[in-house]
Amino acid sequence: MKRYCQTLELVDDEEMIARYVEAHAHVWPEVIEGQHQVGILGMEIYRRGRRLFMICDTVDDFDWERDSARLAALPRQAEWEAYVSQFQGCAADARSDEKWQMMEKIFDSEKGV
Repeated sequence: MKRYCQTLELVDDEEMIARYVEAHAHVWPEVIEGQHQVGILGMEIYRRGRRLFMICDTVDDFDWERDSARLAALPRQAEWEAYVSQFQGCAADARSDEKWQMMEKIFDSEKGV
């Protein structure tokens, strides 16, 4: 299994942030199905104020660029990304890698790094 961690800053508006949180309480089933189709095993998003932190666990042969592009091409995924972009303060057609910033792993208690 591979793990990717990313961060994103939401718009500075408490009402919009509440709507973003609410949207994620009801993610469209097609979005979750699409993630599984491309090899995403699980995804979690955490929030502190405007800052989001996402953990994405994938199959071993997952390639972030290749498989994220496959995911983005799925019908409901593009619609979902356009919808949530209003809360993320970016263009509706922004790619995931233009919104979410990959984080560098600097510590692992089991492996040292």
